Amino acid sequence: MSKKELCILLSKLSVFADPSMRLEQYPTDSEIAGDCLWFADLQGDIEGKTIADLGSGTGILGLGALVLGAKKAFLVDIDTKSMELAMKNLAFVEEQTEKHFNAVFSAGDVIVFDEKADVVIMNPPFGTKNENIDTQFLLKAMTIAPVIYSFHKASTKDYIDKLVADYGFKTTHYKEYDFPLKQTMEHHKKKIEKIKVGLWRISKN
Repeated sequence: MSKKELCILLSKLSVFADPSMRLEQYPTDSEIAGDCLWFADLQGDIEGKTIADLGSGTGILGLGALVLGAKKAFLVDIDTKSMELAMKNLAFVEEQTEKHFNAVFSAGDVIVFDEKADVVIMNPPFGTKNENIDTQFLLKAMTIAPVIYSFHKASTKDYIDKLVADYGFKTTHYKEYDFPLKQTMEHHKKKIEKIKVGLWRISKN
């Protein structure tokens, strides 16, 4: 599968019909998700690996990793509706690729998730409604896997880099995206609002 084909497949996944503002349920853009996963695969962090997608939402990152050859993916989300949506998307992906994937769905708070993985790939809430929630996700990820891919607001780069270093990890790669937030909630004034978002690849020292 080419990168373009991956992005097209991810663009066809179902998204939230009634997203929760409290849970910051903004769907991850398919082009950005595809670029992140393709980059991770080039680093040797997908094929044959066990992946954990924390705050998995629609499942776009975890399911995309499975399509690229991950051995297993944990999809973890506190919202049961998100789990149902991700399961629906798994069925769609399996139908499209004519393959069966090892996806494990875990409905609950990521803080109590106690499995281990080779790599965490996640787009956590940015903390606009629940302050520091993205930090909690990142700290949890560092207890799960030695390699982490995580999206955060670009404006927090210095803070994230210091946090990572303080916990014995290092930032190996950093990329920035214009992250589109579509007009899905009442307080949105524009059809699409673009914000600067960074993707960190961090690994344990």
